[in-house]
Amino acid sequence: MEEVNKDLNLSVIKAFKLLEVYLDNKQEWGVRELAKKTGYNKTTTYRLLSTLESLDIVQKNDDDKYILGLKLFELGNLVSVHKSLRTFSRIPLENIAKDIKETVHFGILRNNQVLYLNKAESEQGLKVSTQIGSYQKAYCTALGKVLLAFSSANLISDYLKHVKLEAFTTNTIITSKNLLVELEQIKTKGYALDMEELELGLICIAIPVFNKNKEVVAGISVSGPSSRFKSENIASYLSIIKKGAMEIERHLHDYN
Repeated sequence: MEEVNKDLNLSVIKAFKLLEVYLDNKQEWGVRELAKKTGYNKTTTYRLLSTLESLDIVQKNDDDKYILGLKLFELGNLVSVHKSLRTFSRIPLENIAKDIKETVHFGILRNNQVLYLNKAESEQGLKVSTQIGSYQKAYCTALGKVLLAFSSANLISDYLKHVKLEAFTTNTIITSKNLLVELEQIKTKGYALDMEELELGLICIAIPVFNKNKEVVAGISVSGPSSRFKSENIASYLSIIKKGAMEIERHLHDYN
């Protein structure tokens, strides 16, 4: 008998096993049909379906049978959008890394954190230990701050309610008041800087990427060692990064 990992939630496993039944190319199932197919008793099946229905993962049709709900459609679309963003951003990011000769990140705001969707490294640049698909703090990174700055006031307010601002270096912003001031300045300037706020010796610059409705959907950042970063190069860096951002935005407009 296969040993079950004690850290796993059996109810979640059962729910997903139930959802996998829909892969059989049958779009609607009754409670008894699903119970027979999964091997669960009717009471367990009904309880799982009721929970999934409350989350809009499944819904009842006019025949009292269960079909997949809109929530799965929304989540599936997110996967599609993220995949497209990775595809659109690859060449522009590589060009930025080649021109600036530093590591370039491309990410979005997800679950109050920065989610890295793509990354390009230069052979001459500093190797940054980040991975595509990993998360990073938003309030102390250039990429996170630029995404927050161009988000709605409600999103920023909600962010500050749920995220504890902890110090990583002596430069980290750790009060809501100071962070709000910083975000206003970023929105005015059009770019964000991380001046060794997350890691000593590391400086980043980031700009937003917009969709055709002028809503921020992602951001691009360039990371390099403080020893190479010169304030007089900011304008040059921004020009190169903006060129890449415009290329991604053009693809986004065509995609949407």
